[in-house]
Amino acid sequence: MAGVMARGGPVARRRRTMNEINMVPFIDVMLVLLIIFMVSAPLITTGVVDLPSVGRAKQRPQSVIEIVVGLDEKLKLKVDKGDPTAVALTQLVSRVREAQKGQADVPVVISADRQVKYESVVKVMDMLQRAGVQRVGLSVKQGA
Repeated sequence: MAGVMARGGPVARRRRTMNEINMVPFIDVMLVLLIIFMVSAPLITTGVVDLPSVGRAKQRPQSVIEIVVGLDEKLKLKVDKGDPTAVALTQLVSRVREAQKGQADVPVVISADRQVKYESVVKVMDMLQRAGVQRVGLSVKQGA
């Protein structure tokens, strides 16, 4: 009769069922995380990107050399709003130098359609800059 007679009845070793979850550790962890975020939030700096803006020039240069890159990636050279003449990529630098007539400060503007591959525009710009052409830029559309 071991264990049968305790306090007048059989000894029952029952486990107390856990019907409730102890929320205190969860709340403690959440409060610590909240404090960490509140302290560290003012220290985080947002990345500011200074984008270039396009404005109107005060005066247009007297002489401008324009290189037009077409949809078929063929190049045309236009000097001072004249008629465009077709030019090969291999002859581009010599034709630009010829159009500059020894004046290195004459700007060269590259104009391309929106649908032209970016690679072909960069290729033209890179070729001109490697040849030592001083003022190379991209033509942009004013407004929206």
